[in-house]
Amino acid sequence: MVPLELATSYRARTKGLLGRDAVDGVLLLSPANSIHTFRMRIPIDVAYLDRRLRVLAVVTMEPGRLGRPRLRSRHVLEAAAGAMAGWGVRAGVRVEVVEGVEGVEGGEGVG
Repeated sequence: MVPLELATSYRARTKGLLGRDAVDGVLLLSPANSIHTFRMRIPIDVAYLDRRLRVLAVVTMEPGRLGRPRLRSRHVLEAAAGAMAGWGVRAGVRVEVVEGVEGVEGGEGVG
C-alpha cells in the first residue's frame, strides 16, 4: 500500500504538488487529463488513468514542463520521480484505490 492524497476539488487540483520539496506516496487528481510542472521544485512521475483506473501511460516530468493532454484520461496520479517503476505502475496496469486505508494498490504488484 502507498499513502494516497486526493485532489478532487478545483482548488486542490490547481495546487497539486506546487511548493513541495518531496512527495510522500501519491497524489490522485480527479478529474484530470493533463498536468503541468510549472513552479514545481522536483521532477515527478505522472500516470494517466482511464475511467476504470487502468494506466494509459506513465511519464517522468521535470519542473517547468507542460504535459500533453491524454484524451481518454480521467484521472492523474503524481508521485516522486522513479517511484512508479518501483511500484510496478506501467501502461495496462489497473490501479485500485482502497477506501478507509488511504492507499493505492495495482493489480500487478504495486505497493
